Amino acid sequence: MEEVLSITVKGRVQGVGFRYHTESVARKLGVAGWVRNIPSGEVAILVKLTPKTRDSFLEAIRRGPPMAQVDSLEIHKAPPHMTCPDTGFTVRF
Repeated sequence: MEEVLSITVKGRVQGVGFRYHTESVARKLGVAGWVRNIPSGEVAILVKLTPKTRDSFLEAIRRGPPMAQVDSLEIHKAPPHMTCPDTGFTVRF
């Protein structure tokens, strides 16, 4: 069963390739969704995961790219009004 998660990534995650790292991980795992910077200096992710891909995706996000420093992840089940694509993963601007 797939689940849609809304994730906020806190730390040094803007200007360090974090969105492109997330896109690369998502495409490698075959998960759908999007990633974008938010004005607070954090990164927002909306992703559709299966139980098989959940742990791998979250572990890669916690690690981040080499120049990033992830302090914390806020992970919530996405509210119904947030629709996630069924296929593909994009970087939003």
